[in-house]
Amino acid sequence: MRIIPIAALSAGLLLAACDSKVEVTSTLDDPLADRIAIEDMITRYYASLGAGEPGAFGDYYTEDAVFDVNGVVSTGHEEIEALYAGMGDGDGVEGDPGVFHMLLTNPVIDVDGDTATASFIWTGVLNTDIKAPPQFAEQGREYDLLVKQEDGSWLIKKRTVIADSGMPDQFDKTYQPRMDYDITAN
Repeated sequence: MRIIPIAALSAGLLLAACDSKVEVTSTLDDPLADRIAIEDMITRYYASLGAGEPGAFGDYYTEDAVFDVNGVVSTGHEEIEALYAGMGDGDGVEGDPGVFHMLLTNPVIDVDGDTATASFIWTGVLNTDIKAPPQFAEQGREYDLLVKQEDGSWLIKKRTVIADSGMPDQFDKTYQPRMDYDITAN
């Protein structure tokens, strides 16, 4: 039984909860600890959406990462950060649209040594008025290929995001439905 590594990981997660900038890493050779570190990293990534700092997203990717959002492919930190900087341009939202939250569900994370795959369903929820019910704004899937760094942290090497509803107009020309996507292919 691995009580000490689990206790150490639990303490690390409690410390991480106190400071959202703390990265959860796994220095243990433990697939469960790696899985927790990956899920935490992806959750922090989505928590940063709407924070107004598109440059921070490059920190989640390897230098040569490939990011495919509904057929718009960006390679490397600069292109990925530029994509985020341009998100929302021309989306038809005027004024203050309210408070937006991104929910992640159905995580499937498979760790194989220093590589891993992850998939999630994401749902964008818009709260326009404190008295109004929330509105589902968008939903889709994401698929990630991740690599473990020497310091135990995980970075995204390849990410594919596919909208299933509520897709912004900026992706109309590049979107192709991909129901059974395999992040490890090609």
